[in-house]
Formats: sequence, C-alpha cells, structure tokens
Amino acid sequence: MYGLIILTAVVALIVIWAIVAYNGLVSLKNQVENGWRQIDVQLKRRYDLIPNLVSTVKGAMEFEKETLTRVIEARGKAMGATGVKEKGIAENMLTEALGRLFMLVENYPDLKSNKNILHLQEELTSTENRIGFARQFYNDIVAQFNTRQSVFPSLIIASVFGFEKSEYFQADEKSRETPRVDLSMK
Repeated sequence: MYGLIILTAVVALIVIWAIVAYNGLVSLKNQVENGWRQIDVQLKRRYDLIPNLVSTVKGAMEFEKETLTRVIEARGKAMGATGVKEKGIAENMLTEALGRLFMLVENYPDLKSNKNILHLQEELTSTENRIGFARQFYNDIVAQFNTRQSVFPSLIIASVFGFEKSEYFQADEKSRETPRVDLSMK
C-alpha cells in the first residue's frame, strides 16, 4: 500500500516537473518571438523615416544620386529580407548606406542647417538606438531559451516536444572591424 502511494507521488512529481519545464520553454519561445517582433516594429519605423529623409535631401544633393540610390536599394532589400540571418545582413547594408548618406550631409552646409534634415537625422539616430536595444533584448532572450534547451533535465522536454534553438541576430564582418579615423590636416 505504501509502495503504491510512493510510486504515485514520484509519478506525480515527474508529471508536475514535465509540465513546469514545458511551460518554461513555451514562455521563453514566446519571448523570443516577441523580441523579434519588437525589432520588426523599430525596423518599420526606420523604413518609414528613410523615404522622408531621401526626399528632403534629394533636391539639395542632385549630383549625389548614387548614394541616395544605394540607400533606397538597401531599404528595399531590408524590407524584403526574411529570417534572422538574412534580415541581419540586409539591415547591416542599410546601416552602412545611411552612414554614407549622413557623412555626405555633413559636407553640405545648406543641408546641415536644414531643420527638416536635422529632425529626420535625429529621428533615425533615435530609431537606430531603439533597434540596438531591441536586438540586445532579442539576443539575451535567445541565449536564455537556447541555454534552457541545452541543460539537463530541460533538454529532455525540449527534444521530446521538438523545440528548436533560435538564431542570434549577428553583425556582419564589416561592422565588426574597427573604423579607421584620420585626423590629419592634409
């Protein structure tokens, strides 16, 4: 009789543990998806600001069409990218194109003093910061989710129910290089 009670208690504890482990993995998976959606929200904001910036700058930079074209093409590629890896690559290309545009704006005194351009540039900078924070949150929660799937005993539940590890949002090789700054007065 006591053996049956002990066996029932052990089985009940295992079932309770399995439920708690499964629910923990589902919770982390949902947080990963939410983290990715937060990045999407900020990227949408960025995509909406770029055409305004380009059209404001276009008139004053008529002969710099190549840079504006690169920004527009990079925006299109970024908007069409799917998946974490492809989106990361496309977003890095867009960031690089915007950086070139901002450098050109710095070389034009008329543009530097234009309030619309300054406002849009400030909005884009703010959005870039938000994107950075969203990426950091996403990668933090991906680390928690992937770790939970890799440690015993949760890895049993993860493998039984087919949980898959999530991809990190990664910077491309170009953005990892240290920028070279030449302050010489040549």
